[in-house]
Amino acid sequence: MRPGGRSCKDSRVAKAEEIHLELSGHQVRVSNPKKIYFPKAGITKLELVEYYVAVAEGAVRGVARRPMILKRYVNGVEAEPFYQKRVDKKRPEWIETAVFKFPSGRSAEEIVVNNTAQLVYVVNLGCVDLNPHAIRAEHMENPDELRIDLDPVPGVAWSQIVEVARVAREVLTDYGLVGWPKTSGSRGAHVWVRIAPQWPFKVVRAAALALAREIERRAPAIATAKWWKEERHGVFVDYNQNARDRTTASAYSVRATPDARVSMPLSWDDFFTANPLDFTLRTVPAMFAARGDAHAGIDETVGSIEKLLVLAKEQGEEEGPRTKKREPKAKLPVITIAQAKLKPDALAGLERWKAKYPEIAAKLAPEDILIDTNRGRATAWYRIRINLKNVPEAERPPAEPPDPDYDPKTEYG
Repeated sequence: MRPGGRSCKDSRVAKAEEIHLELSGHQVRVSNPKKIYFPKAGITKLELVEYYVAVAEGAVRGVARRPMILKRYVNGVEAEPFYQKRVDKKRPEWIETAVFKFPSGRSAEEIVVNNTAQLVYVVNLGCVDLNPHAIRAEHMENPDELRIDLDPVPGVAWSQIVEVARVAREVLTDYGLVGWPKTSGSRGAHVWVRIAPQWPFKVVRAAALALAREIERRAPAIATAKWWKEERHGVFVDYNQNARDRTTASAYSVRATPDARVSMPLSWDDFFTANPLDFTLRTVPAMFAARGDAHAGIDETVGSIEKLLVLAKEQGEEEGPRTKKREPKAKLPVITIAQAKLKPDALAGLERWKAKYPEIAAKLAPEDILIDTNRGRATAWYRIRINLKNVPEAERPPAEPPDPDYDPKTEYG
C-alpha cells in the first residue's frame, strides 16, 4: 500500500459513462470521466482524478482529519460552482464525517478526507480544489493551523508577494513559529503554521491579526493589514481566514484557472525563486514523483501562539466588522456600480460603466476597481465598486443604481 492509502494496482472497470478505481481497499466510482472540466486546456474529469491520485500523499496530508466544505464545479470551471456544507445522506459507508458548528449556531455534518478513496470520492462530486477548515475532527473547537493568506491588490507583481512572505517568515521566526509556504494557485500565496490545538477560533484569529499588523509595521510600503478593501495597498495579509467559518484551498489543490494551476507547497528556498505559473495539473505530478512533498514535515513543527497574543495586547483594539467601528477612518468616495449573480455579468456592468465614463475610467489605478466575491446560501455573488479617490471631486460621477442590480436576498426566499 502506498502513502495516502493508494493501492499499488489501481484497477479500472469500464462502463458506458463511468469507471471504477480500486483505491485504499475500496471501489470508487468516477462518473462521466470524459467530461471536459477545463475547456481551454482540454482537461477532463478523469485527468483531474488521475492528478489527485498521483499526488495523494501530499494532498491527503493537507486535508487529513479536517472537515471540509465541498465547492462543486459540476459543469466545469467556466461555470459557477455551488457550495455544499452537508454530506449526502446516500454515500458509501467508508466516507468519514464530522459535525462542524457555524457562527450562526447551525451545524453541518461535513466530509473528512483521510485516504485516497475518500479524496477521489469528493473529486468525483465536482470538487476541483479542496477547502478544509483549520481544525481536526478530534479538536473541533480549537484550530491546529494558523493561516497567513497573502492577497495582492490588482496590479501587484509576484515579486512583491514574495517579499511580503519573506517578512512573514521573519516575524514567525521571531515569535517562535515555523511557516510553510505554498503558492495559492490563484493570485497570491499562503503560509501555513502548525499550532497546538489549545485556543479557540477567536483567539487564533487575534494572534493572526497581531501577526498581520507586525508584518505591516515592518514593511508598510508593500504590505497592509487594513480591514477595509478601499484602504488597502500592496499585499493584504488576510488574517480573517482564521475565522471559524472560513476555508481555504489546501496543499496540491487544483484551482479553477484556465491552465489548471496548482496550490504548490514549496521549501522556502524554492518559494523565493519560484514562478507560480510553472505549477499546473499537468506539471506537478512529475515534480512530486521526483521531489516528494515539500511539506512532509509540517506536522512535526507544532508551535505556540502565546507570544503573538502578548503582541496583540500591546497593539490594542481591532477595527472592522467585529467592532463598533464599522466605517473606515476616513470616508472614501466609493460607489457600487454592479451587483450580479454571475461574475461575467458583473464584469460586463463594469465595462458599460467605463464606456459611459471613459475620462474617469482613465484616471483609475488598478486597485481602485474593487471586485468583491460574496458568499450566498449555496453560491457566490459578485459586486463591483469604484474608489474615486484619484478623481477630482468636481469630476466624480453621481452614485447611480448598480447595473446589473442583483439582490442576494432572493436566494433566501
